[in-house]
Amino acid sequence: MERTLLSAALIFWGTNATKSSLAPSHPRIRHAHLLFMEFRQLGYSGLKVPVLSFGTGTFGGRGEFFQAWGNSDVKEATRLIDICLEAGVNFFDTADVYSQGASEEILGKAIAGRRDKVLISTKATFAMGDGPNDLGSSRHHLIPACEASLRRLNTDYIDIYHLHGFDAVTPVEEAIKTLDTLVQSGKVRYIACSNFSGWHLMKSLAVSEKYGWARYVAHQAYYSLVGRDFEWELMPLGLDRKVATIVWSPLGWGRLTGKIRRGKPLPEVSRLHSTAEQGPPVPNEYLYKVVDALDEVARETNKTIAQVALNWLLQRPTVANIIVGARNEEQLRQNLAAVGWNLTREQVARLDAASEVSPPYPYWHQRAFVRNPKPV
Repeated sequence: MERTLLSAALIFWGTNATKSSLAPSHPRIRHAHLLFMEFRQLGYSGLKVPVLSFGTGTFGGRGEFFQAWGNSDVKEATRLIDICLEAGVNFFDTADVYSQGASEEILGKAIAGRRDKVLISTKATFAMGDGPNDLGSSRHHLIPACEASLRRLNTDYIDIYHLHGFDAVTPVEEAIKTLDTLVQSGKVRYIACSNFSGWHLMKSLAVSEKYGWARYVAHQAYYSLVGRDFEWELMPLGLDRKVATIVWSPLGWGRLTGKIRRGKPLPEVSRLHSTAEQGPPVPNEYLYKVVDALDEVARETNKTIAQVALNWLLQRPTVANIIVGARNEEQLRQNLAAVGWNLTREQVARLDAASEVSPPYPYWHQRAFVRNPKPV
């Protein structure tokens, strides 16, 4: 590992650097991996996050839905986290509902002894029991949900705590005040939301501003080359209000791995066999059109289709971080190779054109007005 970092460092710092001047014990070598992972500011906060994070929905594999994602145990999870940290990826995303808490438990064990080296993001809102109050964003549910996550993760604090979805029953004031209380208590450092509509997010930000409570610094949202609805309203809102985007399912629910091609059957090993109905719908012909364009760019760049799809996202406005998942070490290493290079403007434009769809009203009408340009 030291030899790899040393060679990389010599390339990074140029030919004037020598092995004698940059020994493995040199501070710049000890942290060389961090120099190759880009870090971006997380919205309206002082927190810097790597552009890639590792999603631990593949940890645990409890239940048919999560079994289709993956079933990494503590040993495999620890190895995957080791690889992430070697690459400068120190940000790990989970949720209480992932394998009914098993993902958090395994993540907590896998990072034991190095909590201060990592950032943890987890989420609450969805049902964790059969009772009428075992879900939602109420004070009654969120406080014990956060405390349960802390126990499973074996930590005193959560770096970024998300509402996993919008709860239309709980008053926004109650939800934000509860999150602010968790921040004030030190149990949570930053708050974020996920899967909100534009007005959900804007109303929440207005409540935070009105009362001086903690505000959402990020929105974890679905965004991919085959799912660009995010650009219609949420991206302009994020730009205007300085809310960063953390992207989930950047490969279109597993459709942009390079295994799905025109005229070929679905691969035998694919989560789409059992989870396609729960994910975002994508018309086949549209998918093939996008994959054809990705394939062309992948040949030009000598990268994989998945790496090109991830790199495209990293060049979009508001995107601070992309959550990548992996069933195994090989998939993880391939995803990590999506950084450290950039598509050309012409290649981005081709991918934009192949994946463009007509937005619904009122967005198509708004885009016709010269003062409302596309955020990209």
